[in-house]
Amino acid sequence: MRKEYNFDKMKGRKNPYAKNLKQQVTMRIGVDIVEYFKNLAEETGVPYQNLINLYLRDCVQSNRKLSLNWTSQVAEQSS
Repeated sequence: MRKEYNFDKMKGRKNPYAKNLKQQVTMRIGVDIVEYFKNLAEETGVPYQNLINLYLRDCVQSNRKLSLNWTSQVAEQSS
């Protein structure tokens, strides 16, 4: 093994798997949701976008499903 290496002639190359790591998307998220994760980010020192990603990853890994019960306002008003 050499004591010193010359990297001047070395050609860099992009990680071929980098594009599969994350995908940029545009989402409309409630202000209260963003504030919640920003406050959590201040407490933990982890950027809020990473926290959202970690939470969503946990949902995927635990196969968590959202439970929604839709009620119409008409039904609520007539009761």
